[in-house]
Amino acid sequence: MKDFVDAHVDLWAGQLPELDRDVEGITVRLQVLTRYLERRREAVLAEYGLQLWEFKTLHMLRRGGTPYRATPGGLAKQLGMSPAALTNRLDALERRGYIERSHDRDDRRKVVATLTSAGNELWERGIGEILRVEEELVHRLPAADRTRLDDLLRQLVLITEKDS
Repeated sequence: MKDFVDAHVDLWAGQLPELDRDVEGITVRLQVLTRYLERRREAVLAEYGLQLWEFKTLHMLRRGGTPYRATPGGLAKQLGMSPAALTNRLDALERRGYIERSHDRDDRRKVVATLTSAGNELWERGIGEILRVEEELVHRLPAADRTRLDDLLRQLVLITEKDS
């Protein structure tokens, strides 16, 4: 069975004789799947009135475990962005009632952002739908193929971790 990526690889192989067809096919398919999942996630979040950046910020707060709080600097680092850009995000989420900012009890110079119950509820609904979308795609493969694909992708991720 062929997909549109096969035609893409054929086209470029004709233009670039040194092209490794397997490498091109794998990397383009990974990009296609990434874009597909991103579009599906954005569509799910739009149903909840959320943008992906808002969800990611709530997600990072939730990821830390109870009491679902973090410093803005820590969040900025986790999200790979500048503290100034994160401040704008936190402002927007605070206005919507999804987070609260306060001074740390132990060090009043530090500010912490905390997920509110409304933010947590919204995150839980959103993550449930996102997991459904991801499972809907991946569960189209037989269980043994899913396990094999997970193992192969893990090997590639481990290589990138060594290079980082």
